Amino acid sequence: MGVEWYDMIARRNGGYKSNAVFTIEGISAEQIFEERLMGMLPNFNSVLDAGCGHGDFTLKMSRHAKSIIGFDNSVEMIKIAESILEESKVNNVRIVCASTKTDLPFNDEQFDLIYDRRGPTSILNHSRILFSGGTVFGIHSGALQTVKNRLNSNGYINIEIEEFNSAIIFFPDEIEFAKFISGIPGNPEYTTPELKKELELRVQQNIINGKLGLKDYKYIWKANKP
Repeated sequence: MGVEWYDMIARRNGGYKSNAVFTIEGISAEQIFEERLMGMLPNFNSVLDAGCGHGDFTLKMSRHAKSIIGFDNSVEMIKIAESILEESKVNNVRIVCASTKTDLPFNDEQFDLIYDRRGPTSILNHSRILFSGGTVFGIHSGALQTVKNRLNSNGYINIEIEEFNSAIIFFPDEIEFAKFISGIPGNPEYTTPELKKELELRVQQNIINGKLGLKDYKYIWKANKP
């Protein structure tokens, strides 16, 4: 997914987030990830948020951490994150514009925890910035085999991967459904009149128990650098 798409989402939605109205029924992998991360953070000294987006999650996690650096490759996301950070007066967070497609601007073994909340799985290729014995921890909805391959090829140990597929995201109407799926990386803007037929097809394909919904498949992974 090109950085231009994320820049567009930042300008349209005010960050990497959905403006859609929805409810979730079932076990939320996102909630489990967040609760586990909050429990982990106090045990680490230097933390990296890989793909921090517009930074609100980074700031939320900073309440539990000694120090966090967040990076993202979207200039528009970083602009929003820096603005939010300045208004918050939080002093244990730094925001950096960087990309995993190049050599990240961090020192060898700078971090003892790297977390990745739907950010770039290619962060796993940058193990040099993680302490020996350090932890990587993430949640994603796709590219499971890619994550497995990168964990193994980069020599991580104690690999744990837990899949969640019982939650369902329900929407009150087609408008909110269109907003939501338009915010999924790679998707077109389904709220436009030009895509009305395509939207109607997506709606027909996603009726669950008589309601408009999407199955919320995600997996949580964790590993250590030897």
